[in-house]
Amino acid sequence: MSKPVVAIPCDFREFDGNIWHVAANQYVRAAVEGADVMAFLIPALETGNDADEILDRVDGVLASGARSNVHPSLYGREATEADGPFDPDRDATSLPLIRRALDRGIPLLAICRGIQELNVALGGTLATEIQEQPGIWDHRKPDVPDLDVAYGIRQDVVVKEGSCLAPVLGAGRIRVNSLHRQAIAATAPSLAVEAVADDGTIEAVSVIGAKAFAVGVQWHPEYWVRTDGPSAALFKAFGDAVRAYRESKTQ
Repeated sequence: MSKPVVAIPCDFREFDGNIWHVAANQYVRAAVEGADVMAFLIPALETGNDADEILDRVDGVLASGARSNVHPSLYGREATEADGPFDPDRDATSLPLIRRALDRGIPLLAICRGIQELNVALGGTLATEIQEQPGIWDHRKPDVPDLDVAYGIRQDVVVKEGSCLAPVLGAGRIRVNSLHRQAIAATAPSLAVEAVADDGTIEAVSVIGAKAFAVGVQWHPEYWVRTDGPSAALFKAFGDAVRAYRESKTQ
């Protein structure tokens, strides 16, 4: 049997005057190697994509991280310069895919920007420049050229007892590489908090009553999927769910 297929929404980027639809290699590699699936990149288009037509052809969705942020107008706020940069084409592509994947019971793993998209897609809000809030750590990516250092595993999060991630990662403390300046503010009503940092920042969520695996994490398990136990376990669980969904379509 051929491998199942996971859709990865692209970012809309300009390089040297040319427009590109791009996805970071670390997410594609993690899907292929960590989840043992094929990766299909979905172009970022404000108009022209049909979520159901895309989902008819795949077995899972991986909403990746990105340099851009979800536009505040999508969660009821006016945009300021501090909220950017923005990528309306990515918003228009990823949010409908997330909603329809959940409606159809298609497995979803949402990472970094992806967890924020998931929260907004289901009615939640985001906070920006969280490091400026009292008592909140500086979660931003270190400004160093060595990506292994920038994505270093250096922060504890606590996985809640009884959560859907507890069987995958174990309940209690795990160490992760969480790099972000935005985070969930008001949690969407249909999301359950799965893990938090010691400063209270929400680091993982799941969809309540989801028909399949539907998890978002604020950290970056894709970067160390080859060598880090929790990162590998999360992608394996996602891959197992994708395979189960594919098999269910053939029965």
